[in-house]
Amino acid sequence: MKLTQLGLASTFVAGLLLPLQAATYIHAGKLIDGKSDKVSKEQTIVVDDNKIVSIDDGYLTPGVGDKLIDARDKTVMPGLMDMHTHLSLEFNKTSYAERFTKNAADYAYKSVGFANTTLMAGFTTVRDLGDSYNVTVSLKNAINSGLIVGPRIFTAAKSIATTGGHADPTNGFNAIIKGDPGPKEGVINGPEDAYKAVRQRYKDGADLIKITATGGVLSVAKSGQNPQFTQAEADAIVKAAKDYDMTVAVHAHGAEGMERAIEAGVDSIEHGTYMSKKIMKLMKKKGTYYVPTITAGKYVAEKAAIPGFYPAVVQPKAAAIGPKIQATFKRAYDYGVKIAFGTDSGVFPHGENWKEFIYMTEMGMPAMEAIQSATIEAAKLLKIDNELGSLEKGKIADIIAVDGDPINDISVMEKVTFVMKAGQIFKQ
Repeated sequence: MKLTQLGLASTFVAGLLLPLQAATYIHAGKLIDGKSDKVSKEQTIVVDDNKIVSIDDGYLTPGVGDKLIDARDKTVMPGLMDMHTHLSLEFNKTSYAERFTKNAADYAYKSVGFANTTLMAGFTTVRDLGDSYNVTVSLKNAINSGLIVGPRIFTAAKSIATTGGHADPTNGFNAIIKGDPGPKEGVINGPEDAYKAVRQRYKDGADLIKITATGGVLSVAKSGQNPQFTQAEADAIVKAAKDYDMTVAVHAHGAEGMERAIEAGVDSIEHGTYMSKKIMKLMKKKGTYYVPTITAGKYVAEKAAIPGFYPAVVQPKAAAIGPKIQATFKRAYDYGVKIAFGTDSGVFPHGENWKEFIYMTEMGMPAMEAIQSATIEAAKLLKIDNELGSLEKGKIADIIAVDGDPINDISVMEKVTFVMKAGQIFKQ
């Protein structure tokens, strides 16, 4: 792919010779716009500053001073969105012990590399659904101010749990240091605590709320699916979040916890392993999105077969729950539940987010719909589809390109060769 600088343009303003703003012309051999089910051929996208100003048939000739991106042998599409990431960590065999040896700065420095890797994989926007020390709030701010390179982040900061629940940060600690964390630390018991926890997340700089409505796989606790929020607590979380214009994402494996969360009016269910037809019907009625995270399920199932990789209380949960998520995705897709792309990266190595496309299409989702789940559908979940999620005139210029044709071979999503975020080129 070639970037050509075609001379220097200038204009006279009040007697001064000033440079003109250069536009960027992208010649796209194939174009997926994120909304249409059709692939367009031989298109020109014109980007000025951070916006798309036009998309035209044929290969338009750039003006003097404009930049030309030659992607005539590529497929061009909107920047991808991953609705379930953890940019402050990358799970490994020593992760449990590192809670006692690593400081906030250790996690922060690692997050810089993980953010860069994610953007280079073509993911220009992510939701981060749970961190420690509010690392991803600072990471988001550093990226937005241009200090470091990474995707656009919408972060939940610290997830909200109940005492002993999946995101209780003291699970597995000894009695001396276990203590009794409360709403400030993201642990609630009752509706009043729920309001305080949401307001604390807002104060800390979070963009949305993440709750752990059921047990989970990697927490040092016995159950991976029991309900962990009462209906009153779930209702309070959603009401408080709406007061602050925040959406609510819900970690959930078991059906009862899912049902309570959906009835409360949450925006998305993550994982959804034991989702029943009753739950699917309720999700369609309420308009709740499903974020599958199949890649994480496969990864934890694989690692559960390695002796000692997970603590003894975690291993059977990983072995039992991990392999089921892909089949749940198929049932949900066939039933017509709204699906937004999400991987749970950080549970597995960052940059491998593209594998989710493979696992979704294996279960019958057409490649175009899988791409749309990571573009316009994800943007709808974030409530930013008026600005991002598709290639349209007036939208922010988040644009990527891949070698080959992902409609015929979805595996080419691994080969992202061009990344533009908000009009700025980060990879080519």
